[in-house]
Amino acid sequence: MKTGMRILCVAALASLAGCSVNSHQLTDASRPAPRQLSAVNGAPQAPAGSVAPQPIDLTDGSVAQLSFADVEIIDTRTFPKQIDVTPSDGKRPVKEILPPHTRPAKIKPQVEGEVVGGLLAEPRAIPDTLFPGIAATPWTPPDPTLAVGPNHVVSTVNMDIAWYTKAGVLQFQSRMDNTGNPGFFEGIGAGNFTFDPKCFYDHYTGRFIVLALEVYGSTQAWVTFAVSDDSDPNGVWYKYRTNAVVTISGNTYWVDYPGFGYDQDAYYVTGNLFGLNNGGFAGAFFRVLPKAPLLTGSAAVIKDLRDGNTYSVQAAQTFGTAPAQYFVTDESTNQMRVIAVRNALGTPTLSTAIVTVPTFAYPTGGAPNQGGGNADVLDGRVMNVHWRNGKLYAGHGVRISSKNQARWYEFNTNNWPTSGSVTLNQSGNVDGGSGVHTWFPALYSNKFGDVGIVMARSSSTTFCNVAYTGRKATDAAGTMGALQQAAIGSATASGRWGDYFDIAIDPVNDATFWLIGEYQTGAGWGTWISSFNISYCPADLNHDGFVNGDDYDLFADAFDAGLPAADFDHNGFVNGDDYDAFANAFEAGC
Repeated sequence: MKTGMRILCVAALASLAGCSVNSHQLTDASRPAPRQLSAVNGAPQAPAGSVAPQPIDLTDGSVAQLSFADVEIIDTRTFPKQIDVTPSDGKRPVKEILPPHTRPAKIKPQVEGEVVGGLLAEPRAIPDTLFPGIAATPWTPPDPTLAVGPNHVVSTVNMDIAWYTKAGVLQFQSRMDNTGNPGFFEGIGAGNFTFDPKCFYDHYTGRFIVLALEVYGSTQAWVTFAVSDDSDPNGVWYKYRTNAVVTISGNTYWVDYPGFGYDQDAYYVTGNLFGLNNGGFAGAFFRVLPKAPLLTGSAAVIKDLRDGNTYSVQAAQTFGTAPAQYFVTDESTNQMRVIAVRNALGTPTLSTAIVTVPTFAYPTGGAPNQGGGNADVLDGRVMNVHWRNGKLYAGHGVRISSKNQARWYEFNTNNWPTSGSVTLNQSGNVDGGSGVHTWFPALYSNKFGDVGIVMARSSSTTFCNVAYTGRKATDAAGTMGALQQAAIGSATASGRWGDYFDIAIDPVNDATFWLIGEYQTGAGWGTWISSFNISYCPADLNHDGFVNGDDYDLFADAFDAGLPAADFDHNGFVNGDDYDAFANAFEAGC
């Protein structure tokens, strides 16, 4: 009998606060302005002797600017404490060290959306592994993300990082800033404020990639990231702290709210540019990081671009060979903006396409939940982007029928920007029912053409919860299965929530979806990690699309040897319950 291993992932801090945006810099004044981070009392502190970087001139944002960054090679196995957890209640909002923020008034009135797909009566998702993730750190919101490798799940929150086995056994947890023992990014110069974490697993190279931002005073801003040396997060990481101070026509800016994606050639970071020495806004920042040197711990090659006419751009995680690397953001109440970066390994350039979508209004009013709370649903920005086989997937929050709803899109890229144009193939609203709000959608596709989606959900009589659904490729256009619940809170939630959830695909079978989201308990916020399948059958152990004797033999051999592969119910033990569960699935053909 074998016991499973459990890995916990903690994330880095993320928050945004208020700013004013010059309307001439944006394409549609009805779009909510991005929120800005700007520290005041109790400001984040860089380490003593830290040197401010020279700004990167992006006055002409169409011309890529080249720079470099050295590496620091760190082995997590040398940390004095492999699991460095300090209990907290998640009650230190970033707002406590930031000025109050306000959202600019919308110019256009709220409008009702055109008819798009909704939910089917029957569920589509088959639940699999599930376990609690990182519990409350001192910071809120958690901004949870996750990355899934062959044997591990890595997660980040504000301000922790952790990893588990797929059975949920915690192996490593540390602060990301310099308050750890040591902090994950402390060795390369991080101060006490790493925020807006993101992570993913690069299935092309078999590496975990983790990112966080830093800002200190009016002179320092950093995009800090790490690349594991293999598919096991335990051990060596190549870590980089890259300059994120940008100058435009004599004014300096810093990078906030990162997007983080990849393709076969490079890693891509996006962000909003807010003034370091003024209250201005300068559009969206694009950073191209060719991956080859990062995989061997060589100096990072950095190529930066800017689009002054947009913001809150999200980078795609790409499966397959695409004509370019894609990015998505909302453009107006009936349009989305698709951006492409071409020639990542040479001289990168930006291209833009505007795609009409069913009309929507931006989210307002928050999400009521049991106990009289009201959770912040943010501003309708795109949360994640994914590309596979000519299809580009994205989602965001909208307001339809007087409540906030998760909206998702599937675009055909049609060989654009090489030729053709981007078109909307299908879209849907996730309407949870009377009085039910859904928000923070993140979606992904798998090799079968299934689409999985995770989101937040609540009503005035229900605590905020982590919900998920999915669709088969054969389902009616725009539809998802009935909503299912991964985890539900036990306490009222108010104020900042999220700010985002995350979803990933398992690289072992390219079929199983993994998700992470936030819920509230009396001890503060918590995160929950779950996996589920749609077309993929758990009894298909060799993942060949058939349930037959080959699968039975694989299970029997693993069961007789007490191997983790026979832990069919994922509880960390191999016993008769696993045999019965597999036998039932096998007899049912699934």
